[in-house]
Amino acid sequence: MAIRVLSRLTFNRWVSSFHQNPVNPSKKVRSISRNPNPPGKICTEFGDRSQYRQLISFANILQRYGFPSSQIHDFLRKNQFLLSFSLVDVEKSLGILLSFKLSQKSIVSILSACPGILELGFLKKWEVGFSELGFSTVSPLLIQSVLEHCKKFQLDPIDLCKSIQVLKDVGFSDKTVTRVLEEFPRVIRMKPHDIDPKIDFFKRIGIQCDEIDQIFRSSPVIIGFSIEDRLKPLFKEFEDLGFTANEVRREIIRDPKILTMELGELSRCLDLLKDLKCRMPIQLKISSMGAFGAAMEVKLRVDCLCKHGLIRREAFKVLWKEPRLIIYELEEIEKKIEFLIQRMGFSINCLIEVPEYLGVNFDKQIVPRYNVIEYLRWKGGLGREVGLKGLIKPSRLKFYNLYVKPYPECENIYGRFSRLVEVKPRHPPGLWKLFKPPSYPDSKEDLRNIKLFMDCGSCSTQRQEFQEDSEI
Repeated sequence: MAIRVLSRLTFNRWVSSFHQNPVNPSKKVRSISRNPNPPGKICTEFGDRSQYRQLISFANILQRYGFPSSQIHDFLRKNQFLLSFSLVDVEKSLGILLSFKLSQKSIVSILSACPGILELGFLKKWEVGFSELGFSTVSPLLIQSVLEHCKKFQLDPIDLCKSIQVLKDVGFSDKTVTRVLEEFPRVIRMKPHDIDPKIDFFKRIGIQCDEIDQIFRSSPVIIGFSIEDRLKPLFKEFEDLGFTANEVRREIIRDPKILTMELGELSRCLDLLKDLKCRMPIQLKISSMGAFGAAMEVKLRVDCLCKHGLIRREAFKVLWKEPRLIIYELEEIEKKIEFLIQRMGFSINCLIEVPEYLGVNFDKQIVPRYNVIEYLRWKGGLGREVGLKGLIKPSRLKFYNLYVKPYPECENIYGRFSRLVEVKPRHPPGLWKLFKPPSYPDSKEDLRNIKLFMDCGSCSTQRQEFQEDSEI
């Protein structure tokens, strides 16, 4: 009961922001003898109360279906038209979304992007439409993307069925059709004359039908590219860079994401690779990828850095300063950037000055050093603030001597160079026996030679002593 009262008080605090009556300072205070609630005001008050109850009930339903309570206020404030929906219909709509096997995170995402999906008639129509697609299973991601797109452009299930038939007619498999609808639902509004020329374009350059299916399954967004404005200029750039038609075709089949490059992007990536200054082992690993493959790796890492807030010029600068990023996995780079921003509290722009952060080992260097600095900061052992440069640039031994050695309790945190760390031998035990020269038994001739050698040595010694005595 107490929880219910508290939740009601909490909701009443923020629902009042929806309907705040303006205060008139010139209005005089009414006498107690006068009627404080005229008939018109009573109706308005009851209307407000009913709307408050509707608002609270709506919020309770959303919260029960996994909508974060911290986002409910802004969501209802921006979409007040939802209050006109019946609460019973809203609950049924949320039940239909759950029947599509959508996760709570997906439901929150789809409602935030398109709150009108809660319309019961719309969802009932699509509940029947998805069951008649002809697929053995319909992925939740396909349902989410199709619902958002079709609600936005007022499309019906018949439009989706026509689009699926068009994709199957050009030779796409069910997996490719599903993948295209998941990543590029705009294909539902495309006509056959928009898709057929792209298929013919790839056939003219020597790509087979099954390979075309693989290309669109790997990168569905290609189906929306214009031939004259995007694909032909891109192939012209490949030709100007000196790549033959067979090389381009082979690389497209190997990695279709090459076609997602912007015009001029491949040239810039290749220029960066030519100007790299790095150690020979790293250079050999980059060269083993091939020109196309290495340029694609550069593009993916530039996109990753730009996604987190850097501009392209800054991202290229970071890669030029730290070429090891090209051979590192994207997951590892993402983990380091997330740790830098979320845990360490630094800005992404710090990577421009200290790109070495992305090149060092995460578990052996970044985390132990950060833990040591945080412990010293909490203890008050830092004379000055240590930035990202002071955390990463020092060598292992220098960092140990500066921050770990004066504080014995930090040795367990840092681990490296600690007395508690067992030093492993460089060679397996017993290896020295393999390098010990073999011993052979002495023969009679060897003994005689040794005796003659010793006798000669003693004679020479006596002769030297006699000469010294004669000189004296």
